[in-house]
Order: sequence, then structure tokens, then C-alpha cells
Amino acid sequence: MVTKAKDFMKWVTTSLAIVLVGCSTVPTSFTPLDPIPPEEFSHKVFHEVVRTHVQDGSVNYPAIQSDERLPIYLKQLDRVDPHSLTTRNERLAYWINAYNAFAIKGILDEYSPTSYWGRYRYFIGRDYRVGGETLNLYDLERKVLIAQFHEPRIHFAIVCASLSCPKLHPWTFEPDQLEQQLDRVAREFINDPTRNHFDRVNKVASLSMIFKWFEEDFTRAAGSVLSYIIRYVDDPELVQDLIRSEYRIKYLDYDWSLNGIPPKEQKHVGPS
Repeated sequence: MVTKAKDFMKWVTTSLAIVLVGCSTVPTSFTPLDPIPPEEFSHKVFHEVVRTHVQDGSVNYPAIQSDERLPIYLKQLDRVDPHSLTTRNERLAYWINAYNAFAIKGILDEYSPTSYWGRYRYFIGRDYRVGGETLNLYDLERKVLIAQFHEPRIHFAIVCASLSCPKLHPWTFEPDQLEQQLDRVAREFINDPTRNHFDRVNKVASLSMIFKWFEEDFTRAAGSVLSYIIRYVDDPELVQDLIRSEYRIKYLDYDWSLNGIPPKEQKHVGPS
């Protein structure tokens, strides 16, 4: 009975999320209330935040909680029109960094993806301000980053505050370094044995669920998930074995536990 109840609740939550996602929209234009020109915008402040408070992918949320630089960066995201950024790399770096900043902000605001309902609230139920408009994490990922840029490596760059997500790095994505940075995070994620590993005896590739959830993005780019992975595998012998042999793919359970030290619980003051 307990299992059936859990399955029913999972179905209800998933169905509700699908209905509400279908009703959501992505801004087609942006109108910042207090605009700054694109040449005055930079990711420097956010870079300082993650450089100071992220170590080997572990995020010190309590320290960020008391760091005034994150709110400053979030205000900057709201003051610039992303369409005014000149190059594709400028726009892509903007949206990746925005996603990661908003993902941190969601945790600080006591949203958590550790449960089914928590994932709805975290990805869909919480809006963030961008260029004078609002956007949730789900739409930012699916309808902006995926739909507009067609870049599979973004799946290794955006971090949803969970242990099975890619690691958050102590640096930001920058337009003039973006290609090298995207290659770096793709290679690091694919060669991380806690996220993907390969049984060469039994020919089994145990892969992150990210490759299942976004299979279409990887197959569109390389023909198949394994063909995409081969591009970034460091071990040349494994590369040859993946090319020559028929590997069965098994997807690993996703660990939604927090990727760092939990923030301090906020005191909620009720009405007097």
C-alpha cells in the first residue's frame, strides 16, 4: 500500500508539473526597469562569489547567504537586456551563469529539489528576474539554453544544486573562454567515475541520468549517446573498446542530495 501511495503521489506531482509547464511562457523581449548598457555588464561579481565559496564542487551556502555580492549580481542580471548582448558566446555565457546563480538563490530561499514536490517547486514554481521579466529554471534550461543554442555541453555547465549534477566550479563562464570552458566541463563530467563508469569485461556503460533525460540533444550532435561520450573519454584504450564493442547502457540513480553545506534556516516572522 505504501508503494502504491508513493507511485500515486509521484503521478499526481508529475501530471501537475506537466500541466503547469504547458502554461508557462518565455519572454520574447526584455524591458529592464533600471537598464545598464551591455558593455557595463560582467560576471565578475558572481565569479568572486563562487571563487570564494565553492571548493571541489562543494558549495558553502551559509557563507553565500551572508555575502552581499550575490544579490548585487542578481540585480545586474535584471538590469541588462540579454538580447542586447552582441555575440552568441556573450548570450550563452549570460544564460549559463544566470542559471547557476538562480539555482543557488533557490536553495537560499529554502526551495529544494530533494523530493518530487520539491523539484516542482524548485524548477517550476519559483520565478527569477531577468532583464525586467521573469523566468523559472525549467524554462531557462529547456526553452532558452536547449531550444535556442542547441549546445549539448550546457548539460555539464548548469548546476541544479544536487550531488549527481555537474560540479559547480569556482569560476564563471566567460564569452572569450567559452569554447574551452565547455570542453573542460564536458570532459570532467564524462570522465568522473562517480557519474559515469564503464565495465569493459561485461561491456556495460553505467551513465548519468542526464544522458537519458537529454538523449535527443546528444544523438542529434553525434548520432548516439555513446558516440557523443567517445569524443571526451580520456582513456584511448577505452575509446577503442567503445568503438569496437557493443556496450549495453545502464543509467545510474540520480542523487538529489544537496551539493554542499545547507544554508542556515531563515527565521520567518509571522503577523503581529
